[in-house]
Amino acid sequence: MNKLIRGAATIVASLSLAGGFAGIAGASSSTTGPYSPNTVKNHTSINTDVKNSNHLTASNRNDQTANTGTVKVDKNTTAGDATSGDANLANTTTVSATVDSSTSSSSALAIDPSMSGDTGSSSTTGPYSPNNVSSSLNDTTKVTNTNDLSVNNDNSQKAATGNVEVSGNTTGGSATSGSVSESNMTTVTFDVTN
Repeated sequence: MNKLIRGAATIVASLSLAGGFAGIAGASSSTTGPYSPNTVKNHTSINTDVKNSNHLTASNRNDQTANTGTVKVDKNTTAGDATSGDANLANTTTVSATVDSSTSSSSALAIDPSMSGDTGSSSTTGPYSPNNVSSSLNDTTKVTNTNDLSVNNDNSQKAATGNVEVSGNTTGGSATSGSVSESNMTTVTFDVTN
């Protein structure tokens, strides 16, 4: 029995923008009287969190049993020749899986904070009016890649040549047991790109 279970790949990507670009606008102060302190402050916070979780499992089980026949030349006056057949076992398994989560990772790193549009201005203020315009930006990007790859290969092969017996003959012939050959090849390829 030959069972092959191909691994399932799960990609979870979450992208969040705290204080995103929507609603960000320039602030201004204008037409104020004398001795009027004017303060314009803009603050933008961008938080990006990307999580890629890849779980791949490949499991292969191969059980094979082969036996050549029993050869017996017994109680003949003139015995002929007897030959048992050959027993050949072969198993080949190939598993290939590809997971590419680089798009979500690259997208998170490609966010341009300069596009936030923060502007500030102070104009037409009265005499002796201190003016203060400031902008601040907090950009946090976190990319977490978790790759869990496992392979389980169980191969069991049993081959036996038959019993050969020549006995009780006046003129004995020949008895030949067949040959036995076993082979197993397993190839597993996981290609993960984050």
